[in-house]
Parts: sequence; C-alpha cells; structure tokens
Amino acid sequence: MWLINSSVGRKVVMSVTGLFLILFLTFHALMNAVALISFDAYEAICNFLGANWYALVGTAILAGGFVLHICFAFWLTWQNRAARGSDRYEVTARPASVEWASQNMLVLGIIAACFLVIHLFHFWANMQLPEIMGEHPTSGYEALAAAFSQLWVLPVYLVGFAAIWLHITHGFWSAFQSLGTNNDVWINRLKCIGWWWATIVMGLFAVEACYFTWFFAL
Repeated sequence: MWLINSSVGRKVVMSVTGLFLILFLTFHALMNAVALISFDAYEAICNFLGANWYALVGTAILAGGFVLHICFAFWLTWQNRAARGSDRYEVTARPASVEWASQNMLVLGIIAACFLVIHLFHFWANMQLPEIMGEHPTSGYEALAAAFSQLWVLPVYLVGFAAIWLHITHGFWSAFQSLGTNNDVWINRLKCIGWWWATIVMGLFAVEACYFTWFFAL
C-alpha cells in the first residue's frame, strides 16, 4: 500500500494524523475553558461525552490517530537516520527560529506522549473507563479537583504543554509542506498561522491549569 510502502506516503499519514490531533487539542482547550466560567456547564459537557456510542467511536478514532502518529514518527526517524546517519527527521528550508524543534520532533513527541499517559490517568481512567466497565464514574468536577489539588501536577502539565507547543509550531506548517504546499508565500503564512494557533491553544491550556491549581490547591 502506497501510504505504508513509500516514505512520501508515510509522511502523508504523519501529516494527516498530526493535523487531526491539533484539531482535537483545540476542541479540548475550548471544552476545558467552559470550566473557567461554570463547573455545571463543564459537567454537562462531560456527561454528554461519557460512554455513549458516539463518544466511544470518537475515542477510538482519536486513539487510533495518536497510535498511528507515534508509530510512523518512529518509523520515519529510523528511516532517516539509516539514510543520513545521526541527522534527525527534518524538512527543507527550515527557519532558524524552529531549528531546535525540527531536530527534536521525536523527543518532543515522546515527552508529549508521557504527559498524555499522566493526563489519561487523571481523567479518562476515572471518568469514561469506569462507565465502560459498568462502574460509577468520577464527575468532571471531582476529576479536576483530584488532579489539581496536588501541587506537583501543575509544573508537570506546564512542561507537557511547552513540549506540545514546540512540537506543533513546527509540525503544523511541516505537515502542509509534506502534503504538497511548497509555495514560499503560503509556507510563510502557515508558519505564522501555526505559531499563533499553537500559542493560543497551549496558552489557554496553561491558563486553565493555573486556574484549577489556584482554585483546588491554594
């Protein structure tokens, strides 16, 4: 199959799954922002996104996209290292401002994946998983309180947000380049859009984490 057997196809899979995950992060940040205004409204959203069939389908698609993104990241990194020695996976004409991120995309992705495991333990394992198992789930408010009442959680989350920010500021425009957008004018525009998009989304996550820590732990 072309998407698996060619390096171009594998980059397409990486790009599509990466953009899909960026869209999910945007939705997740906006969903969490509801809790800044009303915990009752946030609870209503959590109940809507419980163990209903559409939520389970969405969770399965999201998990599949993430697994594909991680697997193809390792595959492409191994392929490029085998072809070019110790050089990291990179795209051409990268600006100096993202040089470090472009050379360390796999490391940043691993940090983000480790952060995701902690995040899933705090929320998915206490909310949707028990409902799937036929047990009583933790409410959204209770999950927030349990996680952010622990002071160590905030710095861990902020490190995770920073790693994801670095990962997607490069990954956003790089994905479009891999999908065929090679025009210098549009690449520069996409770099700008990606930087602002990532900064707003991850900045919103950081504000939410700081607020929840202040509310539940201080």
